[in-house]
Amino acid sequence: MEHSVVVVGGGIGGLTAAALLGSAGYHVHVLEASREWGGCAGKFQRGEALFPVGATLGMGFEPGGIHQRIFQYLGIELPSNQLLERVMDIHLPEVSLTFQRNRESHVKGLMKAFPDSADKIACYFRDLYRMAKEIRVLVDSLPILPPRTVREWKELIMSLNLGSLTLLPGFQKTMLDLLKKHDLHVHTSFKHFIDGQLIDSMQVESDQCSLLLGCLALDMYHEGAFYLEGGLYRIAECLVDASISLGVKATLGRKVVSITRDEHLQEWIVSDHRGNEYHADHVICNVPVQSLKNLFPDEYAPSIKTYLKGKEREAVWGTMTLYMLLKEESLPETLPLFTQICTSNDGNMTEGDHLFLSLSHHDDRQRAPEGFRTMTVSTHTKLENWDSKEKYDWYKRNLKKKMLDSIETVIPTFRSSLIECYPGAPKAWERYTGRPGGIVGGFPQTNDHALFNSLSHRTPLENVWVCGDSVFPGAGTIGVSVSGYHVFHSITGKKLPT
Repeated sequence: MEHSVVVVGGGIGGLTAAALLGSAGYHVHVLEASREWGGCAGKFQRGEALFPVGATLGMGFEPGGIHQRIFQYLGIELPSNQLLERVMDIHLPEVSLTFQRNRESHVKGLMKAFPDSADKIACYFRDLYRMAKEIRVLVDSLPILPPRTVREWKELIMSLNLGSLTLLPGFQKTMLDLLKKHDLHVHTSFKHFIDGQLIDSMQVESDQCSLLLGCLALDMYHEGAFYLEGGLYRIAECLVDASISLGVKATLGRKVVSITRDEHLQEWIVSDHRGNEYHADHVICNVPVQSLKNLFPDEYAPSIKTYLKGKEREAVWGTMTLYMLLKEESLPETLPLFTQICTSNDGNMTEGDHLFLSLSHHDDRQRAPEGFRTMTVSTHTKLENWDSKEKYDWYKRNLKKKMLDSIETVIPTFRSSLIECYPGAPKAWERYTGRPGGIVGGFPQTNDHALFNSLSHRTPLENVWVCGDSVFPGAGTIGVSVSGYHVFHSITGKKLPT
């Protein structure tokens, strides 16, 4: 079959590639192992309550945002969403802060909270927003990193301008360097505030976070942070519906177990756990790169090893997540939809010392019946803490208690409102999302993994592509959508309008 494509994995990256390729007339079949679309941005139901699996805060829906551009290109409507002026509240041991969408209000709020460092904070954000503005001009053309072909190099060079040159000194710097420049690295609370934003978006704190990507991440909330009715799984469902209308086949409950090459027919053969075979010119793997070696025969191991460059051995975060159903009457009316809680005086951002809370909107009847709301609470955790049955059971029980206790410090009526609590530890993530060991979030965006040191969507295997949070530009629905677009662009040569 001419121009045939099999997409392995129905996460948002793979579904983005599938829908775009379907719009270009390709014959596409998406195979998803689970019974839900969206991967780590999927959903599950417990009684009358619906819970987003992972990601909850929407980005990229503003005019010019990646989701808006892709949905407009496909001719479909964006999911129902609400732009947040009050992005989130942040509770540190010494102070509570609010992340405001408006840049000026945001900086003024931080200057008021830390009056002794107000001038330094103003200068810090002046630098940060300046760099973010230049980076955004560069990334709006969606360049591919690291460039592997003449076309990719040409497109990267064409995206540069004089302002891009001002970014060159920052390529090997970290967010800590910017804090040091303004003497804010010794300001414990302000540094903890910055670290809290970075660990959730970049999977790493300021001392190791890429300066350029860190500036863009901290500025992204000002471009637009959104609450999606139902949850971010709505992106996946909209993409599936669009794909099917374009002739794409999309099948749930089909776990791919092997991918082999028929050199005589010059095509790939994808096999699922039921013994079905799918023949394709192109294969798109929307899976963590750590899974690739188990999908291909041993003869391809050297090529895959060269592609991975040892990154498959790098430490990647796991998560502990609590999914809760709450009585609305016991919750404060002023409680924001998104909250960060940091309880560590030392600034630890993992293992229950840093939490990210996502509360369903009181009018969101997709998530909970009237009078009730759902809350998802997550923390980063090292997978080595879960590597035996005894450690796993003990850690799950104690980390759950620690997380609930931390929530109560900010919401005193929390326990009286709690009806159900379902813990999601690493093995649950491995079982339901297929991520080996329960890894989440892709590689931390350090200088060793970011930008030119990222993994390409283009593998050494002919017509085998990768999208998702393991490859450039990284984690989050924005990152995986861009990676799916890059695959589409590389296969077809077509581009999104600017």
